[in-house]
Amino acid sequence: MPSAELSTGATIAYEVAGSGFPVLLFAPGGMRSAMSFWESAEWNPVAELSSRFSVVAMDQRNAGASTAPVTADDGWATYTADHLALMDHLGLEQFHVIGGCIGGPYCLGAIQAAPDRVASAVLQQTIGTDNNRDAFYDMFDSWATPLAESRDDIDPAVLLAFRSNMYDHEFILSVDRDFVAACPTPMLVLMGDDLYHPQSTSREVADLAPNATLIEHWKAPDEIEGTVTTVREFLRRHTPA
Repeated sequence: MPSAELSTGATIAYEVAGSGFPVLLFAPGGMRSAMSFWESAEWNPVAELSSRFSVVAMDQRNAGASTAPVTADDGWATYTADHLALMDHLGLEQFHVIGGCIGGPYCLGAIQAAPDRVASAVLQQTIGTDNNRDAFYDMFDSWATPLAESRDDIDPAVLLAFRSNMYDHEFILSVDRDFVAACPTPMLVLMGDDLYHPQSTSREVADLAPNATLIEHWKAPDEIEGTVTTVREFLRRHTPA
């Protein structure tokens, strides 16, 4: 598995499969988001899209095989900087993004930071706030505690600041409603339906964004084939000439 030492200070493990216009994947898994999670997801975009696109999968910093320092200033923008730096490393200027779970905020963070680079976005059961902040705190802590125990360079007080930077926001966490309402980037929103991925967030993103389509039913076994076809066609339609 190749890795890239980025200007952000992170060493990011990644894989590239297929050829064609690039698609950058943000895997599910919360703070443990790593490319291996796609293998147990409802569908695997590496397998399903690499015949038509150049699919870039990655482990987020301090997840999977990727590593990075941890500071009190870390937050959504830190991850976005990694994402853009990885695509710079690969020489890929423009790309689609697909994000599952925590990847929803990552997708919108990339669009906000580099709107001319992101051709379209697929948000798959994105996380968002709906009377569930304690669940996000617990999820963060379950990742951060063993990380701190395994490293002597991480201060527990720094982790509290980091957690606040990630999960003390509203809505989709990485951006606000005004940004989504003014965002022209085409989006396909595959609705979530549980504690971490509330329906309300998916519906609100789709309602606010001027060029978004909501798919309510997409992950039952008899729906997956149609979902893959829909995603492929969405990406094809929004691939720059």
